[in-house]
Amino acid sequence: MARIAGVDLPKNKCTEIGLTYIYGIGRSTAQEILEKTKIDGTKKVGDLNDDEVAAIRAIIQSDFKVEGALRSETQLNTKRLMDIGCYRGLRHRKGLPVRGQRTRTNSRTRKGKRKTVAGKKKALEKK
Repeated sequence: MARIAGVDLPKNKCTEIGLTYIYGIGRSTAQEILEKTKIDGTKKVGDLNDDEVAAIRAIIQSDFKVEGALRSETQLNTKRLMDIGCYRGLRHRKGLPVRGQRTRTNSRTRKGKRKTVAGKKKALEKK
């Protein structure tokens, strides 16, 4: 089992796909890493030898910010926006969409489960 950047990569996946299990590495970055190390992307993660895994690990540590460091950086960026009180920070604080999406319908992912608000009841008419 290959363990890179604190993540166990799945043995039965292609190396190109397996690398995407690391936070901060997508398909294009995985292809770039494999190109630098001259490893075939279609090779299964379980078939990689120790030298190949070490080469991938060395490239990732030297050239890319992944996992914990990247997560903490994104959290700090969000916190900075909230602290300076800019529009994007206010949207983060309120838990609403940040990038201009509509909120009258949709945006349930950011807003959470619907909180039904009852309509106003009509006043009883007096005779």
